Amino acid sequence: MSLHRNQKSSTLSIENPDDDDDAEETLEEAIVHSGVLQVEAASKVYGRNSRLALFVGLGLAAYIYSLDNQTTSAYLAFAASDFGDHSLISSIQTAQSIILACGKPVIAKLADISSRGTAYVVVLLFHVMGYIIIASAQNIDTVAAGVILFAIGLQLLMQIIIADITTLEWRGLINGLLAIPFIVNSFIGPNIATAVLETVGWRWGYGMFVILVPICLSPLIITIIWAERKAKRLGLSPGKEIPPKSLLERARIMTEELDLLGLVLITACIALILLPLTLTGTVNGGWSNLLMLFFEQASMILLIALGGVLLPICGVWDVCYAKYPNRSVIIVSLIGAFDFCSYFLTAVYLYSFIIVVKPWSLLYATYFSQIQSMALTIFAILAGVIMKYTHRYKALLIIGLFIRLVKDLNFNLLTTARGAKGSDAELIWTQVLQGLGGGFAASCSQVGAQASVPHIDLAMATAVILLVTEIGASIGGSVGGAIWSSKMPRKLAQYLPDLSEKERAALFSSITDVTKYERGTHVREGVILAYSDVMKDLLVLASILSVFPLFLAILLPNWYLGDKQNAVNDEDLSWAN
Repeated sequence: MSLHRNQKSSTLSIENPDDDDDAEETLEEAIVHSGVLQVEAASKVYGRNSRLALFVGLGLAAYIYSLDNQTTSAYLAFAASDFGDHSLISSIQTAQSIILACGKPVIAKLADISSRGTAYVVVLLFHVMGYIIIASAQNIDTVAAGVILFAIGLQLLMQIIIADITTLEWRGLINGLLAIPFIVNSFIGPNIATAVLETVGWRWGYGMFVILVPICLSPLIITIIWAERKAKRLGLSPGKEIPPKSLLERARIMTEELDLLGLVLITACIALILLPLTLTGTVNGGWSNLLMLFFEQASMILLIALGGVLLPICGVWDVCYAKYPNRSVIIVSLIGAFDFCSYFLTAVYLYSFIIVVKPWSLLYATYFSQIQSMALTIFAILAGVIMKYTHRYKALLIIGLFIRLVKDLNFNLLTTARGAKGSDAELIWTQVLQGLGGGFAASCSQVGAQASVPHIDLAMATAVILLVTEIGASIGGSVGGAIWSSKMPRKLAQYLPDLSEKERAALFSSITDVTKYERGTHVREGVILAYSDVMKDLLVLASILSVFPLFLAILLPNWYLGDKQNAVNDEDLSWAN
């Protein structure tokens, strides 16, 4: 037997081999892409009712993902504050971003080698375990472990499945429509989060998703697994044609295809460099105290040095062994990295900032935190409609990135609007602009990158884009955390010199300690000035980083978005139209 790719389609086929080496090579190729083969076979068994069930399942999954995202994002600040470790939020979110990034290729390859349904079950188990751990946590370390676990995979698998079943001209619009729950939950989520925080507490806020997520994901998982098994029973899947391999052999093939050593290297490198940056302000004395602590605990300087040593090793490994994606995937990955780095510089502490500097109730502060998500969804749908009828994406992508750049470069507006003295309208307008540019940019860049790869490379290409993008988020969050942790104590000392160091440390460590003081009091106003100064510094750096995505977008090819699964071969998805 031999396996080869049809150049006119991403469909894989098995034929007689020329020799034993070809047979072994093509067998491994079949194993590597058996999940893709199952998707293509399953697409032939969907009827009207099963197709409806698939999209209803996707809708439920999208809804619970949105509700999860738009409620639990408010709990972390209070969970960290309960343990007296509010400043560690950036460290936790940086660790989450690192695992989220580097876990994506693993989940993508699992979906390619096993099946989409199997990958969804694995991701669901991690999600549920993560929330159980957080809900029962007795310290901030356990919270961090749970946050890291539940982060793996849901977003990626939804994007892969949508790309599996939609043509290019419809993909942006379908992605946008499945984000509609973010609009609905922009109003529902804050009310739920506020009610939870004011009554049963943040633990139940996380805990309720241990039940809700499995219930809402079950219809999608059942439909996908049903279609895969039916295709196999009908002989449409290539299972019988591919001789079975042992579990150990499949693990070896997956490890080689995944470039596991390279993934471990990049994960270790990022973690060793970024996590210590976010912890500098939490060590008593900051950087000046590091040498004294060298023999007492793992020195942050040593960790950063180790990460620095690994950087060139990662580079050499990539040059010699890694399989580079095409130009579109590389450029879109870099656009996402710079964009997320810019965004997360200020986003990590934005919710805390609003609670401290604005005289808003907890409900309205949580409403504010959802404005950008709502705007992102509305304008992503609009972008999808435009791409459906223009069949192009590049101009719209450039427009979206330009709007983000204009918003960030308008430094006076941002620092005024995000400061305590800015009007509510100015503050809200910055979030709407962020959502407008982001909705256009995210929708267009993803469709453009997916257009550039055949179906068998879709999952890994999507994972690579999200990996690099999440690395950008990690860098932004860690640098933002480092700036916040190092400058905030000094700013609090500058504006509140009459307080003791212990009192200032309490204000630094917990927003609930800050909000005990009414607006207009000496302490609250001093904290507001400190928060505003640090946020301005973060905004300057974010504005600089926003320039790069715009220039990168100009280098992208302007693919035609037609009625095909991708723009590089003729694979038809007529059933999805």
